[in-house]
Amino acid sequence: MIDLHTHSNKSDGSFTPAELVDVAARKGITYIALTDHDTIEGIDEAKKRAEEISSDPNAPYPAPVVIPGIEFSTDWNGRDVHVVGLDIDHTNKEFVSKLDFFIESREGRNRKMAENLREIGIGISYEALKRSFPESVLTRAHFAKYLYEYGYVRSTHEAFERYLGPDSPCYVPREKITPVQAVEMTLMAGGIPVLAHPLIYKFGDEKLRTLIAEMKEYGLVGIEAMYSTHSSEDEEYIRRLADECGLKISGGSDFHGANKPGIDLGVGCGDMEIPEQVWFDLSAER
Repeated sequence: MIDLHTHSNKSDGSFTPAELVDVAARKGITYIALTDHDTIEGIDEAKKRAEEISSDPNAPYPAPVVIPGIEFSTDWNGRDVHVVGLDIDHTNKEFVSKLDFFIESREGRNRKMAENLREIGIGISYEALKRSFPESVLTRAHFAKYLYEYGYVRSTHEAFERYLGPDSPCYVPREKITPVQAVEMTLMAGGIPVLAHPLIYKFGDEKLRTLIAEMKEYGLVGIEAMYSTHSSEDEEYIRRLADECGLKISGGSDFHGANKPGIDLGVGCGDMEIPEQVWFDLSAER
C-alpha cells in the first residue's frame, strides 16, 4: 500500500513530517510522498525520520520510502488547479530559486490579508500569525484556524464565509503559476508531474480534456485516479481518460490529519488502496 499525496504542518496538515512517517510505518505504507502546498520545507525531516526507523534494529515497523514532492497551486483561466510533483530533487538550485519567488509572493498576500482584517476591527497581525504557526508556509487555512481559536468566528468554515473566501471583504488574490509552469518546474527538478484530484474542479469532460492536452504537451505524466472522495465510477472514468490521453495513473489520500477529518493516511475515506505497481509505473516514465 502506498500514498502519493499527503500534507504535513509545513503547509496545512496537522502532523509534523516525522509524525507523518511514523503513522505511515505503523500502517504498513511502503511508499509515501510528502506533497505540501508550494513548499519543500518538510522533506528533509521526513527523510531523516525514515532513515532513523530503518537504522533502528528494534523498530516495530519497517520505514516507508519517502518520495520528495510538492503540490503546486496554479491558475488556469481563473480557476484553481493543483499539480503534484513527485520524486523531485528538492535541492535543485534553479527549482528552489523559482519556488522562493512564489513563496515571497504568498507572504506579501498574507500580510495584506492581515492588514485587511485589522481594518475591520479584528486583532490580528502577520507576526502573531507566524508565531502561532512557526515553521509553516501560511495559507488561508491558518488564518481561519487563528480566527477560530481566538473567538472571532464559531468555525473555520465561517472564517472563510465571512472573511477569507474570494467574495469576502478581506480576501486578497495571490499570484499563481499556470499548470504548464508547474509541469515545467517539476521536470526541471527531475520529477514526475501529476494532475491532482481532477474531478474536484468540476470542469466537465471537454474542459478537463482541454486542460490535460495543454499540460501533456509540456510533459504531464500522470493523473490521480485513486483519491479519497472518488467513487468507483469516478476512478473508472479517470482510468479510461488516462488511457485515452496517454497518461499514467497516480493516487493519494490528500491526508491533512485533523485538518481534514474523515480522511486517513493510505486509505482515504476507508476503502481506497493504491498498490505499489502504481508508483513503479509512474517512476518508469522518466
